[in-house]
Amino acid sequence: MDPFIHRLRRHLLTWLHRSRSGSVLFVRRVSYKDVRRATDGFLRVIYSNSNVSAYAARFEESGSVCLVREVKGFDEGSDHFYRHVQFLGRLRHRHLLSLKGFSVGRNRKRLLIFDNIENGSLKDHLNDPLKTPLNWRTRLQIANGVVAALEYLFLFSEPPVCHVSITSSNIMLDENFTAKLSDFGLLPSGGNSIMLPYSEDCLKQKSCRIIFQLGVLILELVTGQSSEMEGSDLIEWIQESRFYNSIDKMIDPDLGNNYDCTELKSLLAVAKLCIKSWDKPSFTIPQLFRHLQKKIDITHE
Repeated sequence: MDPFIHRLRRHLLTWLHRSRSGSVLFVRRVSYKDVRRATDGFLRVIYSNSNVSAYAARFEESGSVCLVREVKGFDEGSDHFYRHVQFLGRLRHRHLLSLKGFSVGRNRKRLLIFDNIENGSLKDHLNDPLKTPLNWRTRLQIANGVVAALEYLFLFSEPPVCHVSITSSNIMLDENFTAKLSDFGLLPSGGNSIMLPYSEDCLKQKSCRIIFQLGVLILELVTGQSSEMEGSDLIEWIQESRFYNSIDKMIDPDLGNNYDCTELKSLLAVAKLCIKSWDKPSFTIPQLFRHLQKKIDITHE
């Protein structure tokens, strides 16, 4: 076994690394018992599929609500999990959940602990009638934030991410309703994950799916409707030649008339462009970023 990995396993503070600013960052190893208690015995499920499950957790020491993600599929050996921890611990962006700790439990259950998700998932706020409806400005900021996070992951992460999944279920909101991607990393971890190889040619071929998912997410933000089954009804609507004529019928009633018509049309135009990428990826992710920045004033954070 690699001596470095051996030391990584042994220490409570298992990984030290330096950010670009030079500050020292820590990823703690948390006891499985504490994680189990914080998640009420893993009953507080946020989202789940065959390869990943995510839970809400409230740890006694901080009192804030965190996300615990159980990751599977490390068939090539447990060392890959610690390398995954190493990679995730380096990532720092306002619209990504930051890794705060990890745990290894019974039957080698591997858990990642991320930071504040005080307001739960985006899906909760779009679909739960008991939640306070999101206003137009917040929805636009969420769309902007998701794209900014993708730009960081694909253009500035070293190495580039191997997978990312975008759904309203796995986009978390902090206490200020800032959007945070929660399902990303070096290894695939779910049925909706997108494999993105490192070569530029392969990236161009595979990136159409992540762009498609972004389009579905934008439609869900605009309409408030569920995107289950890849949002088939929403996709049929946006592909209609005269879909603009039915915007009033499709927009989320919770918004009322409190939205900017120009921004709405620009956002829907971006969604339509993203949906087209499903079978005709005529542009790259960086090109889409530039287009979004021009149309809906996305700023780098």
